[in-house]
Amino acid sequence: KHKFRIVHFLILCACSYQDWHQNGVPCQSEVINSPAPNSGLSAQDNTNTSYSSSTVPMITQTDSRDKWSKKMDFLLSVIGFAVDLGNVWRFPYVCYQNGGGAFLIPYTLMAIFGGVPLFYMELALGQFHRTGAISIWKRICPIFKGIGFAICIINLYVAFYYNTIIAWALYYFYSSFTSTLPWTNCNNLWNTENCTNYFGQSNITWTNYSRSPAEEFYMRNVLEIYMSSGLCSVGGIRWQLLLCLFLIFTIVYFSLWKGVKTSGKVVWVTATLPYVVLFILLIRGATLPGAWRGVVFYLKPNWEKLLETTVWVDAAAQIFFSLGPGFGVLLALSSYNPFTNNCYRDAIVTSLVNCLTSFLSGFVIFTVLGYMAEMRNVEVEDVAKDKGPSLLFITYPEAIANMVGSTFFAIIFFLMMITLGLDSTFGGLEAVITAVMDEYPHHLSKRRELFVLVLVIICFLGALSTLTNGGAYVVKLLEEFGAGCSIIAVVFLEAIAVSWFYGIQRFCNDIKSMLGFAPGIFWKVCWVAISPAFLAYIIISFLLDQPPLVLFDYKYPDWSITVGYIIGASSFIWIPVYMVYKLVWTPGSMKQVRHYLNINNTYYFNKY
Repeated sequence: KHKFRIVHFLILCACSYQDWHQNGVPCQSEVINSPAPNSGLSAQDNTNTSYSSSTVPMITQTDSRDKWSKKMDFLLSVIGFAVDLGNVWRFPYVCYQNGGGAFLIPYTLMAIFGGVPLFYMELALGQFHRTGAISIWKRICPIFKGIGFAICIINLYVAFYYNTIIAWALYYFYSSFTSTLPWTNCNNLWNTENCTNYFGQSNITWTNYSRSPAEEFYMRNVLEIYMSSGLCSVGGIRWQLLLCLFLIFTIVYFSLWKGVKTSGKVVWVTATLPYVVLFILLIRGATLPGAWRGVVFYLKPNWEKLLETTVWVDAAAQIFFSLGPGFGVLLALSSYNPFTNNCYRDAIVTSLVNCLTSFLSGFVIFTVLGYMAEMRNVEVEDVAKDKGPSLLFITYPEAIANMVGSTFFAIIFFLMMITLGLDSTFGGLEAVITAVMDEYPHHLSKRRELFVLVLVIICFLGALSTLTNGGAYVVKLLEEFGAGCSIIAVVFLEAIAVSWFYGIQRFCNDIKSMLGFAPGIFWKVCWVAISPAFLAYIIISFLLDQPPLVLFDYKYPDWSITVGYIIGASSFIWIPVYMVYKLVWTPGSMKQVRHYLNINNTYYFNKY
């Protein structure tokens, strides 16, 4: 009990004393006493140290900060970030693996009580404080500032592997500009004797050794993974993929170099085009023979699955990674909003669009899987065993190759994948750019173009290992450990810091000053208890149930798992390191800190 009091006291010291040391009064340079919009409250003098519980804080707008040209620029940017490749490849697979239509029950509950409240919280924080993921902690609780640094490192790890997946899609996109798609038949240089083309053929037997033309194109031509024995020998860099990645980062640079003024225009194409393509593919898939088999397999409920803990864990993880709180992107994008923008409505609309997109993608994928099962004369379950990138680069291209108008559908499908990936890259790197530039404005405010160039070069160099013959193994390792359990732990601490240390009442008053109304009891309970419990549930489940890491029948050696843990810890470790740093190096004696807390503790924690 005494130890707990000591730790609590030290945290209060760091939170309060740094603000006092820097500003004289906690957040005095940022917070003014102001009436809420349409509230009729009388304004108070800034010099008045007394505070009424009915008064809400307001942050003044700064003309120097960029702003979105239009409201739709912001909405499309958020939707573009949240709706990514995972909506297309992960949700359909997770859904049918966990009970089909029955999975929608835990998925919806996890979205309502976990995902959407966290999504709303980040939008509100970014809009109110108008700063990035690092400097925002000076105004919330300075001892948690390491969260901002951890977020930036995680976003870098994601950029190292995620853009390589987009480069694969670009390679497919280029290869699709032919009258006959190169993964249609087995008459190519990269094909082996196991290549089996069953479309348009009769008396073809599909065995465990059979490989489709699409699988061999992906494995032996795009990746050339057969030239690598694993992580011990990844081989050389594929120059074709290197060129594709260079083109991807070139697009990224010129979309971000001028800030939201340019990225806000680009997303009008990259965020809307995927929906046009999805509807085209849905209509085409629904007309294929056997499509109904895939839809039935996708949605047929297995109610017994709801009794399994793994189903609820998968639902929680899916909604979390789908909406994407914790990456600092929502903080960054909303920080360019007008102060009175209705972020509550934005959170509801964008979350709903994201979830419906995932559900729609399931129909797009499973109508085609049903068609393939019909052509192979096997069960849909035997066709739907692929997940992750294999679903997008093997299974779906294989079906497209045997449709009428295959070239057209291949071009628009991979163009959709490129745009889906680019939107998420824009968001992830903008989070890093905004966080670092807001933390060091005197050095970087006039050098955005140069800073973005340096950041893009770092990401490009960091991705080189993923372009080798064994690059797919590196991608899988970074995907599992670079942004897996570490990002969930970061968001858990973020939710705790905002709800428990910053104060739920203070946070709600911040929202009231922007919107004119305070969040209801549902949101308060979610932020204080349910959402942290939701995140803790995912973390514990991940730690207790860690299946062996396998890719293409390659089992990752123990030393690579250790490397993975180091990668994950390299981002999260900044949180406790920064806590220790502030506790040790914050100037002033403990007596001064105690005296300050006695005077200002009520002001700091109960003012709002």
